[in-house]
Amino acid sequence: MNPTIANQNLGLAHYWAQGDAVSHAVAYVLLLMSIISWYYILAKAWSSWRIRRSAGSLEAFWKAPTLADAIDVVRAADSEQVYTPLAAQSLEAANIRAQENSLNASVDPSELITRTLRQQINRVAARLENGLTLLASVGSTAPFVGLFGTVWGIYHALIAVSAAGTVQIDKVAGPVGEALIMTALGLVVAIPAVLAYNAFTRVNRVTLAELDAFAHDLHAYLTTGSRIGK
Repeated sequence: MNPTIANQNLGLAHYWAQGDAVSHAVAYVLLLMSIISWYYILAKAWSSWRIRRSAGSLEAFWKAPTLADAIDVVRAADSEQVYTPLAAQSLEAANIRAQENSLNASVDPSELITRTLRQQINRVAARLENGLTLLASVGSTAPFVGLFGTVWGIYHALIAVSAAGTVQIDKVAGPVGEALIMTALGLVVAIPAVLAYNAFTRVNRVTLAELDAFAHDLHAYLTTGSRIGK
């Protein structure tokens, strides 16, 4: 047979045609994992970029003439609503008159501000961590899904050798090639997910550190300064 024709016959379409329902199912699972992981990678990359871009507004916050103006400055830059809720909600918690006729009226203002800031930080942390569990799961399981496809392909190769009675390259090449492709697909799906998980974890760590510092400064300002409504 002409080598060129033989190489064409051993393309991806050839391996796909030789595969059975199990190998096709493994390929579809890897494809689904890849689509979902890339959706979260792109979505969180866009969100992380906008969050880091708005982090510079924290410096402008303290340069504003009034607290209301400072909140407006942050709100204009904080398209992801990460930093604005801390300032807005803590300002509301510091307003003693707004707490009248509620259980918050009996709570020490400092404790109420602390609780409000903690709730807002927890809310933001939950948003930042959304999708990271899925990326970690894809990064850790995709190689094993590909490995399962590899083992299944080798099993087909052994069956072909057993049926032929002798080791013939044309009988073994297809299943072995299918096995190697499954291994490669598992790595192709897993590597971007792992890299993205590590990158987003670092961005989240920096953002949460900034939020914690911002919350500390807000608490100090609202408790040591003249409280609203006093």
